[in-house]
Amino acid sequence: MAEGVLNPGVNLEAFAQAIAAIQALRSSVTRVFDCLKDGMRNKETLEGREKGFVAAFQESLHSVSRDLSELERLSNLVGKPSENHPLHNSGLLSLDPVQDKTPLYSQLLQAYKWSNKLQYHAGLASGLLNQQSLKRSANQMGVSAKRRPKAQPTTLVLPPQYVDDVINRIDRMFPEMTIQLSRPNGTSAMLLVTLGKVLKVIVVMRSLFIDRTIVKGYNENVYTEDGKLDIWSKSNYQVFQKVTDHATTALLHYQLPQMPDVVVRSFMTWLRSYIKLFQAPCQRCGKFLQDGLPPTWRDFRTLEAFHDTCRQ
Repeated sequence: MAEGVLNPGVNLEAFAQAIAAIQALRSSVTRVFDCLKDGMRNKETLEGREKGFVAAFQESLHSVSRDLSELERLSNLVGKPSENHPLHNSGLLSLDPVQDKTPLYSQLLQAYKWSNKLQYHAGLASGLLNQQSLKRSANQMGVSAKRRPKAQPTTLVLPPQYVDDVINRIDRMFPEMTIQLSRPNGTSAMLLVTLGKVLKVIVVMRSLFIDRTIVKGYNENVYTEDGKLDIWSKSNYQVFQKVTDHATTALLHYQLPQMPDVVVRSFMTWLRSYIKLFQAPCQRCGKFLQDGLPPTWRDFRTLEAFHDTCRQ
C-alpha cells in the first residue's frame, strides 16, 4: 500500500526489468571492449584471425543493439514517477534527464552539507577566539592594566580623524621612523614608512586594520608611473623579500580586535627593530651573514635578530 502511494503511475515490474536490461547492456558493452582489447588471437593464419575477430566483433555489436532496443522498450512501460516528493521543489531537480550536464540536485546537496559544516566549525572557532582574545595584551605591549587604553569599538569603520591621531602619535614615538599617510582611494589609509636609511615599507590599511605590507630597500622606487604607491610589485632584493614575508607573519601574530590602535603600535615597534638590519648579528649563531643574507627575523617578544634558519 505504501509503495502504491509513493509511486503512483509507475510499473514496478517493468522498472525491475529495466534495471536488469541496463545490467545486460553494460555487460554487452564490456564484451565489445574486451573484443577490441584481445584483438586477433588463437588462429594460425592471418586470414583466420581476421575472420574470427570480425565475427566476434559483429556479434558483440548485435548484442549491444538488442539490449539497447529492449531497454528503450521497457523505459516506455515504466511510467512517470509521482510529483509529490519529500524534498519539496528541490526534489524535482533529481528528475533532470541530463544529470551529466546539469547536476543541480547533487550540487545542491553538497552545498547544503558544506553550509552545515561551515556553521559548525565557525561556532567552534568563535568560542575559542573569545577565550583567547585578551591573553596577548599587557605583558607583550609593556602596558600595565591600570594604564591600558580603553577598548575601542570592534567595527571596521573608524573615523578618519581618529586614525590620523593614532598614526601621528606613533610617528612621534619613533624619531628614526617617518610615516606619510595618504588616502588615494577614499577613506582607506596607505602609509609610507621610512626607517632611517635602511628600508621603506608600504602599509595598506582598512580603517585601523592592516591588510598588507610590502618592504623595499631605501633606494628602491615605491611609486608607479602615475605617482601612486606601488602596492603590488615586490622588492628586487632577496633580503627585503624575506622581511616582507616576516612582516606578513607579524600581522597574523599581533591580533587584538578590541584594541586596533595597540595592534598598529605593536607592529610599528616590531618594525622599528629593523633599524639595525645590516648591523645586528644573529643571537643564536653569532654570525652577520648566512647564505649571503643578514638576520632577517625579529622575535615578536624580545625583538632579537635571528637568521631565518636559526630561529627554529
